Amino acid sequence: MTSRISESARALLSAAAVRSHADAAFALAQSGTLDDWTLDLAKLPACADFVAGVVRRQYPTLDVPFHARWRHFVFRGQDFWRETALEVSWRDRDAAARAAFDLAITSVLLDAGAGDAWRFHDPNSDIVADRSEGLALASLRLFEWGAFSNSPQDPLRADAAGLARFDAAALADAFQVRPGNPLFGLEGRAALLNRLAGAVTARPDLFALNDTARPGGMYDALKARAVEGALPAPAILDALLEGLGPIWENRPVLDGAPLGDCWPHPQLGLTPLHKLSQWLAYSLIEPLQAAGVTVTKIDGLTGLAEYRNGGLFIDSGVLALRDASAINAVHQVSDPLVVSWRSLTVALLDRIAPLVRERLGVSAEQFPLARVLEGGTWAAGRVLAREKRGGLPPLRIISDGTVF
Repeated sequence: MTSRISESARALLSAAAVRSHADAAFALAQSGTLDDWTLDLAKLPACADFVAGVVRRQYPTLDVPFHARWRHFVFRGQDFWRETALEVSWRDRDAAARAAFDLAITSVLLDAGAGDAWRFHDPNSDIVADRSEGLALASLRLFEWGAFSNSPQDPLRADAAGLARFDAAALADAFQVRPGNPLFGLEGRAALLNRLAGAVTARPDLFALNDTARPGGMYDALKARAVEGALPAPAILDALLEGLGPIWENRPVLDGAPLGDCWPHPQLGLTPLHKLSQWLAYSLIEPLQAAGVTVTKIDGLTGLAEYRNGGLFIDSGVLALRDASAINAVHQVSDPLVVSWRSLTVALLDRIAPLVRERLGVSAEQFPLARVLEGGTWAAGRVLAREKRGGLPPLRIISDGTVF
């Protein structure tokens, strides 16, 4: 972190802060004194059995990839981004890593939920996709077309000039929005990319490359922070929280520093979660590794506080609402009930991971949390959500899409 961030704010902007606050929430729940939620750890082993079963069905050889945006570019066993990246990587692996950073960051920011009615028909493959996978495929094609690049000779990049001029009309056209195929939040998604342009321009120490400000410039900043070619995964999150903090609107601010996905709770105080930033951090590991940077301490990042993982623990009975009627209410993302649920999700992911590994017969080194999530808790949560609610989240939460 830079000196412009106060010590109080800095203490909330890390994966370690997410984990320590989650452990505090867990301790309150375990003692029976946490508002809104009760905890039944006797049901955690059965939940681990279910998760391990999902892993084995999806990945019989246990060759589970990391939980990352890259998984959403794979359809019918075909990796569309890898095919595109070959055009760059054979020439320059640093250039390929920068392009991957540009794509991952813009694609994740555009993934703000699709709703039930929207679909994307890919003209290249004739695939029709929805939800996160559809948004990923649409954003990949948008990126390939050079929509975020200010250089026609270099379409596979996002730069400040290209991001600044991007608007909702261009997004609607690229994502095939029309009557009968609605996608909410077009203005908000475009504005988020516009703010990304401002953020990368404001921090040349993190994003500048040969006088060009671009998200992919963070690759070079992180590579420079590596010691003997090794970079701890939490350092990726640190850089993201430092550089992208200003793009989030309507978030808590401490000593002038935007805190992002961090919310007040009457028992826990300001509670950091940083779900989207951590998913992005997981997604940047593979481009770094492909470029020759060794990423260490992957389990220094935490599980993700989102509704698939959190729903897994509700649907398996590990977590229960003190007031059962609250399941039918509409909640704000900042409500204490939602904040504590998400924080408990992080703590429970830490506690179910070793149980899942035990059932699979793998070690933590072989099967870090990023694999447990993908294989895994996120997939198992999705299975239960489909069985119980047709895929809907367990709670009704009003969110702008940058949290869930």
